[in-house]
Amino acid sequence: MSDVLLSVRELTVSFPHGAHRVSAVAGVSFDVLRGETLGLVGESGCGKSTTGKALMRIVEPTGGSVSLEGVEITTASGRALRQLRTRMQMIFQDPISSLNPRRRVRDIVAEPLDCWKSATGSERDALVSTLLNQVGIDPVANGTRYAREFSGGQCQRISIARSLAMRPQLLICDEMVSALDVSVQAQILNLLEDLKAEYGLTLLFIAHDLAVVKNVSDRVAVMYLGTICEIGPADVLYETPAHPYTKFLLSAALEADPDAPQNREVLQGEPPSPLDPPSGCRFRTRCPLAQERCALEAPLAREVSAGHQVACHFPLARTT
Repeated sequence: MSDVLLSVRELTVSFPHGAHRVSAVAGVSFDVLRGETLGLVGESGCGKSTTGKALMRIVEPTGGSVSLEGVEITTASGRALRQLRTRMQMIFQDPISSLNPRRRVRDIVAEPLDCWKSATGSERDALVSTLLNQVGIDPVANGTRYAREFSGGQCQRISIARSLAMRPQLLICDEMVSALDVSVQAQILNLLEDLKAEYGLTLLFIAHDLAVVKNVSDRVAVMYLGTICEIGPADVLYETPAHPYTKFLLSAALEADPDAPQNREVLQGEPPSPLDPPSGCRFRTRCPLAQERCALEAPLAREVSAGHQVACHFPLARTT
């Protein structure tokens, strides 16, 4: 499809652990459309952040394909890989540790420009000032201060400014508001929406806060133990989840209204170890609908409605 910016096919990531390997990401496939925000949710340890880092090759994939506008990322090397990375940037979970405490704010934001010599002298300074102003940091009063002198929310603003310096097409936001206060979260999310419209950005938004993901995402993908179990339009997926795990995940989310009815279904058991994942469907050991087929055969993604796919042998919604 011409509107697909990022295409991920059968992405796998595993790590050595003694005589075994940890299966962190197992055959993940999805597309990110140009101009959309795709949310990626799931329990802690399900492989969300590893997936995001593998797309950037901060963590090396052990299999599969990742392409940006048809250009393969997994086989790129040297200068070609560096050039690809200018088109896709990442904002990390911990805004303070992601910035160099020994560098001044203006130099942090200017670092991509300096590395690529894309702007020098007065042009460089003007661009840095513009970026800092856009994220709400006064370049005159704060440009010469160090990152360690700022709060977490301010550091995240600086991280966003740095990520925009090379005018990327894709931003991978890895739990970018989870370490911030709720009021600061709202400010950062509103800022991100404004910048998305101004710069024509495409976003992969990784988070575990379901309410945040619903508000910012056009589509949502749900991960469980290294696999994608459901993906679809945000409103449809939240209103009519097709995978049992998605239903339990949404049921566990807290309601802002204390008078809202509490009809929670509790998911029993603990996630299996990625050192020894279950055969067939990885969710079957906790699924109330599991049958013999679930242990023998890994489910393939199939469509239950327009743009809504689920990887389940016995989905909650009827397939088309």
